[in-house]
Amino acid sequence: MRSLSRKFNQITAKLLDLPQDVVLDLPRMTLIGNMQLYIENHRGVLHFSNELMRLALNKGSLEVRGKQLVIRAILSEEVFIEGVIEDVKFIP
Repeated sequence: MRSLSRKFNQITAKLLDLPQDVVLDLPRMTLIGNMQLYIENHRGVLHFSNELMRLALNKGSLEVRGKQLVIRAILSEEVFIEGVIEDVKFIP
């Protein structure tokens, strides 16, 4: 049933020309150089230090590694971090 619902959402998104991240509740990431990262559709911060940030996602988690990482802004589904970003990894 869940795969049928997902397939229906994909078809609807294509027909209505809607972004996939909105319809399927996928994370959207905007990386500016290696200095700023803006992430939408997260489910919470699991871990944060100046070298590692781990975010919960709808399906899995996102790991960001770097140096001098700081959270500049955080909202219920959005987070904006700055620092020297070295690695961004999706973990299913």
